[in-house]
Amino acid sequence: MEVVHERCCGLDVHKKKVVACVLTPEGKEIRTFGTMTEDLQAMCQWIRQHGCTHVAMESTGVYWKPIYNLLEDQGLEILVVNAQHIKQVPGRKTDVKDAEWIAQLLQHGLLKGSYIPSREQRELRELIRYRKSLIRERASEVNRLQKVLEGANIKLASVASNVLGVSGRAILEELIAGNTNEQDMAALAKGRLRNKTKELEQALKGIVRPHQRKLMAIQLQHIDELDELIEEVSAEIERRMHPFDEDLARLEGIPGVGRKAAEMIVAEVGLDMNRFPTAAHLASWAGLCPGNHESAGKRYSGKTRKGNGWLRETMVECARAAARSKNTRLSARYHRIAARRGTKRAAVALAHTLLIIVYHLLKHNVAYHDLGPDYYDRQNRETLIRRHVHRLKQLGVQVVITGEAS
Repeated sequence: MEVVHERCCGLDVHKKKVVACVLTPEGKEIRTFGTMTEDLQAMCQWIRQHGCTHVAMESTGVYWKPIYNLLEDQGLEILVVNAQHIKQVPGRKTDVKDAEWIAQLLQHGLLKGSYIPSREQRELRELIRYRKSLIRERASEVNRLQKVLEGANIKLASVASNVLGVSGRAILEELIAGNTNEQDMAALAKGRLRNKTKELEQALKGIVRPHQRKLMAIQLQHIDELDELIEEVSAEIERRMHPFDEDLARLEGIPGVGRKAAEMIVAEVGLDMNRFPTAAHLASWAGLCPGNHESAGKRYSGKTRKGNGWLRETMVECARAAARSKNTRLSARYHRIAARRGTKRAAVALAHTLLIIVYHLLKHNVAYHDLGPDYYDRQNRETLIRRHVHRLKQLGVQVVITGEAS
């Protein structure tokens, strides 16, 4: 086979060690290094001494990141490869064989690296992913608080839509303080909740034990701390996102896409769409395209494959929000698919459509233009007319078509 890279290195990365195999015209050399910073720096120097221009390694958890960061500063061409794409021959599985196999594949140009964004974008990714983790943790803590309330026979969530709203927070603080008078607590209701005073009094009549008051106090304190952390991280994200305000505004013009979702899209995908040959490549990378499994002329399961889980989750959330929008083509598409395939498949399909839209907006720097809720009806006008006429005739109705419809 043709040698594409004369001097290259394959790395088999683990938590505590890295096995490196260097292939050069002079021969092959294999060494094992630790994963401490000094060990990795020594490995980088050893690779440079052999004149290697390309380095490849598997995307093993998060263990590839410190190695990538150091090699990136050396100016080397680094490929982080999906482990599924470089399976070793069965029965010959050792760390040394793995490193040698990766190096051989790289030498002959048979490896395709994963998309690794720039250092600035990776830092932005970490911030936005951390914020999302904090938001998840806050939601979990609110659910734990709700469980404590249910255990104390307090049915506040059955009356108030937001347990931690202004009214709910005031009531919870009274419960924690030891107030057991449901009339006094119901009088703290604000806004529209004041119209449910009687229901609120019934919901607040419970049996709250001292340990439950203690738990609620701790949980409210934890929620407040999480709110502060979320605000702090959001402020840093806002500062870093300021140069991309125009692109974020363009994405927010899509139904279902809010500010946080737009920030997640920019952090995960970036703004340079040239790295994806087509919109279909971006959808495949995110894991939002149908699977392709065919054998002997028979098509099997078309379930989606694994991709960028953070982006996929965000796009599905946006799809469900877009499905609730009024008089939009996206909402019409969701309901058309949901009627035939169910709501979950429809959400994934609409998420795929949204990501295609994102690709074209960012690639061509254009604003979103909705095609209208009757887009599909206009596309299939004649078919719709024939179908409805046929159905009316089945019901015994005489139909006469005049004008352009005929």
